[in-house]
Amino acid sequence: MIRIIGWCFGLAMFGLLGAVAFAAVYINQISADLPDYSALKDYQPPVTTRVHAADGALLAEFARERRLFQPIETIPQLVIHAFLSAEDKDFYTHGGIDVSGVVRELRDYGIGMMEGNAGRLAGASTITQQVAKNFFLTPDRTIERKIEEAILALRIEATYSKDKILELYLNEIYFGSVGGPTYGVAAAALNYFDKALYELTLPEIAYLAALPKGAENYNPFRNPEAAIERRNWVIDRMADNGYVTMAEATAAKASDLVVAPRDKGTQIFSAEYFTEEVRRQLASLYGEDQLYGGGLSVRTTLDPKLQEYARDAMMRGLIEYDQAAGFRGPVATVDVADDWGVAVHALTPLRDVPEWHLAVVLELNGNEATIGLRPGTDVSGAPGAERNTGVLAGPDIKWVSKRLDSLLKVGDVIYVSPLADKPGSFTLQQVPEIEGALVAMDPRTGRVVAMVGGFSFAESEFNRATQALRQPGSSFKPIVYSAALDNGYTPASVVLDAPIEVRMGDGSVWRPENYAQEFYGPQTLRRGIERSRNVMTVRLAQDIGMPMVAEYARLFGVYDGMMPLLSMALGAGETTDMRMTAAYATIANGGRKIVPTLIDRIQDRYGKTVYKHDERICDGCTATDWGGQGEPLIIDNREQVLDPMTAYQITSMMEGVVLRGTGTFAKSLDRPVAGKTGTSNDYKDAWFIGFTPELTVGVYVGYDKPRSMGSGATGGGMAVPIFTHFMEKALAGKPATEFSVPAGMTEVWIDPNSGVTAGAGQASILEAFKPGTGPNLATSVIGLNPDAFLSIQAGQPPVDPNVGRGGLF
Repeated sequence: MIRIIGWCFGLAMFGLLGAVAFAAVYINQISADLPDYSALKDYQPPVTTRVHAADGALLAEFARERRLFQPIETIPQLVIHAFLSAEDKDFYTHGGIDVSGVVRELRDYGIGMMEGNAGRLAGASTITQQVAKNFFLTPDRTIERKIEEAILALRIEATYSKDKILELYLNEIYFGSVGGPTYGVAAAALNYFDKALYELTLPEIAYLAALPKGAENYNPFRNPEAAIERRNWVIDRMADNGYVTMAEATAAKASDLVVAPRDKGTQIFSAEYFTEEVRRQLASLYGEDQLYGGGLSVRTTLDPKLQEYARDAMMRGLIEYDQAAGFRGPVATVDVADDWGVAVHALTPLRDVPEWHLAVVLELNGNEATIGLRPGTDVSGAPGAERNTGVLAGPDIKWVSKRLDSLLKVGDVIYVSPLADKPGSFTLQQVPEIEGALVAMDPRTGRVVAMVGGFSFAESEFNRATQALRQPGSSFKPIVYSAALDNGYTPASVVLDAPIEVRMGDGSVWRPENYAQEFYGPQTLRRGIERSRNVMTVRLAQDIGMPMVAEYARLFGVYDGMMPLLSMALGAGETTDMRMTAAYATIANGGRKIVPTLIDRIQDRYGKTVYKHDERICDGCTATDWGGQGEPLIIDNREQVLDPMTAYQITSMMEGVVLRGTGTFAKSLDRPVAGKTGTSNDYKDAWFIGFTPELTVGVYVGYDKPRSMGSGATGGGMAVPIFTHFMEKALAGKPATEFSVPAGMTEVWIDPNSGVTAGAGQASILEAFKPGTGPNLATSVIGLNPDAFLSIQAGQPPVDPNVGRGGLF
């Protein structure tokens, strides 16, 4: 018997040793194939990139996974306690594995095997095990995967602190898809409650802590009862663990679950063109992966208030022009005999024009219609029981002269806007075919404070401010005149405005004309800018040479490689509103090269500044303490592309455009304003670029597929009013500022017709001259024979002995 017992004991020991050896080999084999957990020390999860306006307001977020990294030191203790209570109350005391939980799991698994339904293990994972699973393993629930999870958990615990492990967990876990796929507790707080972590209440914290167990199972909209039940369970566990009092727990459990998903798009709807341009620039600078996962913090140059003013001014100008052409027809037509609400709701309104609403014509009675508003429309004061309805009356539509029953029919879907003084009544609207752009820029820095790229981003994402290449027409002339003033001319220099023939390279003859198809004889440069004389501009460009004009166009940033053709002097090339505005900003700031920017600075996920626009040198800004030294000196190292005296002269000449020339609509601003209008051939493009010392604004109007806007559709008539309406609000309450005259210039009252010194009592203009220059001599502008210049061909020199840069050409 003893020998039998001995044999049995020996066999048992042999089997045990064999099992231990097998387990050791098995575990060693599994361990060899495990991922390198040391990668956690360099953990960089995909983090949402956030874009802010200049005042800190959130403009947009860009992410594939909505996630914000939150260091453990900044996570409120109540949030930590909630997750520990819900997921792993012994986290700070165990070594990475909950032994009792593992025993229960193996027991349940064994019972399952005996009952024939084994195969998947339950959870029973500690927070450390969940970190191992989420970062390195598949979600499979098998014995092998659980062993891998346990081994990794032990290794992680031996390498990292508890706080580091908890930080990894709270920033990596999945919180469901409300507001988009959400990862990390900080992003969850924003997406579910539109709050930062420190703003959350106890019920809100408990609900977030309930989600890791099964976020979709506790969706607050699909499963509200289950969501509240799980939240309350977490609150009870927090009370059991002493993190909250019973009174606090009772009050929290009695509260409703109020979830407010956060909009993930542009937060300022009027800035979508601006935001999209920022997105494109970020993708170009850092690539798509960094844009959507790098956690960049971007501070832009946008001023939200000015952006709103710009949008309003542009919409007003485009709508007024479009309505003058009459009503084009409905957006769509539906059958009102069926459920018209379903049909109208299927149509998507312009999300960035919230002042307008889609509506369907339900009844027509002469010059009045009953309309049904798209379901979901919230219009204060609109009557209607199940659905909002309203009245559209012909007399309330000021831009339509026909009766409504001749314009519309039952079933037509149209845009309407409510009348503020008549609740329940609406007026007709239509989306303009005409488009435009507005860029507002700080001329001292190039910071773009407002940008409108079209009527509606929802309708068309094409940005006319940065992407539309259009002919600037006469708004290019200040570049030509700046080149002339920089090279010997003065504002008083006289140029002949008379017919000229230019022999082209192909043998054809070009005969430039003025807008009124008239010629005005000898004109000063100032008069040429103010009245936008084409023919004298061609003569001027011919004298200084088109290669020089092309070089100035490059220096100003209007064109990169302009062809040196005389027609280009009249703005025949194509450029963008952004480039033209930057060129005028260069003039406005005294000739310093302006590089426009939409971005002030960019910080990476750790707060380190990786980009800033302002590259000026600050001597002394890095001082750590004050030892009696003077204030820091900021050195402007930007390229000086125009003589400051020339910049003032062309600015003064363009003030005349507003006071006496083609931009007089802007006189109503009642402050110093300089600018230039532009109109391309056949009235296809209308421009005005203008500025004050504080702000430079470029306005463009035209069709996306260029076509004539009609006779008389000029920059002065279309673009200047938009500029003026914007500036009225943008500069409201600010004192008028004069353009500063550079030191060393001499101001003389001159005759605006001849450029000679004005006599007593004579009509005159105060003109600024550089040292060594002055008004014209009377002998240089009297007794000339204009007929001598009528046959000048391209490239031929003037033939009159009195011709010169101080006199006539």
